[in-house]
Amino acid sequence: MRFDVVTLFPELFAPFLEAGVTRRAYASGQIGLKFWNPRDFADGNYRRVDDRPFGGGPGMVMQAEPLARCVQAALADRQTAAAAAIAAPEASPPPVVLFSPVGAVLRHAAVAHWAQSRGAVLICGRYEGVDQRFIDTFVTHQISLGDYVLSGGEIAALALLDAVARLQPGVLGDAGSHQADSFNPAMDGLLDCPHYTRPEDWRGQRVPAALLSGHHAQIERWRRERQLALTASARPDLIAAARAQQRLSREDETFLSAATARRQRPAAGGPKGEKTL
Repeated sequence: MRFDVVTLFPELFAPFLEAGVTRRAYASGQIGLKFWNPRDFADGNYRRVDDRPFGGGPGMVMQAEPLARCVQAALADRQTAAAAAIAAPEASPPPVVLFSPVGAVLRHAAVAHWAQSRGAVLICGRYEGVDQRFIDTFVTHQISLGDYVLSGGEIAALALLDAVARLQPGVLGDAGSHQADSFNPAMDGLLDCPHYTRPEDWRGQRVPAALLSGHHAQIERWRRERQLALTASARPDLIAAARAQQRLSREDETFLSAATARRQRPAAGGPKGEKTL
């Protein structure tokens, strides 16, 4: 797959592409990356890519024309690269993605989709935003990382690329590592359980006995129960989704019911622990 990244700051990506296990996806060619700077397609001595917004207001807006030329060059280059590799040209233009608050929040299902795609053109906006006419003409998808605003789309693009890279075969040391990730369907979409390593006793806190038992079934049940408890506490919406998809077993439901009853049980001595007569 290939991702073309449209950014005013391609240098921000270099450290992330050369460190950590995900670098294997780029070194092996499983993911191809090419960077495009809109300034290279702007007019004038100063190569301006932004201007004041019509109607007034703070900040600047990225102009449509430099971005349009940049994206068109990236699309043409993809076709040229396919021809040079004696590969079939892309039957249709690749997705053009803008990182924006308008988009759906990036979740595991979307990452899994992009991890098996042919790639996309990623637009990293800056300033107050991008001229809406460019969005209406070229953008096919919009993605958000959450309900907050970043100074640019580069961090969001890196998040997508990192998440996609780690799902490529051979990138992680253990081929099944990502199957145990939080949100993965293999984990019923729930949060992962807590993890422990040596020493067994750290500052008076011991590793849970079940993990030291050597009993495989006991270990797996402990992990499942901790997964359920943590998800029910931190992300009850994920429990509800798993229940709606009939991913929870009878044993899971029994544990959750007991855990809920324990939480709702009054403290010893009556409400709020006060003494009773």
